[in-house]
Amino acid sequence: MEISERYINPFTDFGFKKLFGTEFNKELLTDFLNQVLQGKEQIQHLTYLNTEQLGKTEADRKAVYDLYCENERGEKFIIELQNVSQQYFKDRSIYYATFPIQSQASKGSNWNYELKAVYTVGILNFTFPDEGKQERFLREILLMDRQTNEVFYDKLTFIYLEMPNFRKKEEELETQFDKWMYVLRHLPRLQERPARLQEKVFKRLFEQAEIAKLNPEDMNAYEQSLKIYRDNQNTMEYAKKMAREKGLEEGRQEGRQEGRQEGKHEARIAIAKILKQNGVLVEVIEKSTGLTKEEIEKL
Repeated sequence: MEISERYINPFTDFGFKKLFGTEFNKELLTDFLNQVLQGKEQIQHLTYLNTEQLGKTEADRKAVYDLYCENERGEKFIIELQNVSQQYFKDRSIYYATFPIQSQASKGSNWNYELKAVYTVGILNFTFPDEGKQERFLREILLMDRQTNEVFYDKLTFIYLEMPNFRKKEEELETQFDKWMYVLRHLPRLQERPARLQEKVFKRLFEQAEIAKLNPEDMNAYEQSLKIYRDNQNTMEYAKKMAREKGLEEGRQEGRQEGRQEGKHEARIAIAKILKQNGVLVEVIEKSTGLTKEEIEKL
């Protein structure tokens, strides 16, 4: 595969874990999370945890995170990269957050139910439908009291970064958080480190992101990861086009909303077929498309 870019794509599985998922680059993840968690106590040290969380019994479903870690205070962080919207994406976020909550249960008889905070950080290559028509690139979700709008519980937080909605240009970058959003969105299209990103942490990021510095094994892994990403994106664009056309046609005959839903389901099936043909694990296809394991195995 011919790669023309200078820097790896952080929205590929390889690129994301290369930059954020290794002990050698832990300072990148630490700085990134500290910018995302603005106004909260800063992280001094992170420990990577097992990304595969098993249920209490063999028959229970498991959760596989992109990254899972904890800080020096025992607070847990789930970091997820999501390229494709799913029908039950929010449900999956809630489900995944239950594992680090339950894992804190003490086996002793004197446990008082005190929990450490759990944070889910989703880096999304898509946007949520917004009834208010406001293009937000940062959503912070907490348990709230509907009548008073006060935070009811502040130890369970969901933070979603909707990357397509971040449209600031280099000269408009003001905060360190702005710079992180900019570099994550534009890294594969850059040919050198922007003048506004001269901090030490970004110097480290650009050094680690250079494709020319990858060893043969990593280059092969990146090429495979990039192929899956490109196939996925191309299929999504085609599927969206087909879904729009089918939705419009079905809308004339049976109702617009029903037609759109059918088109979206066909789009997910088309993506799953390509991923399966490329040897992608069923668990990964489930995450990418929202289809069930049974549906995927039938393809």
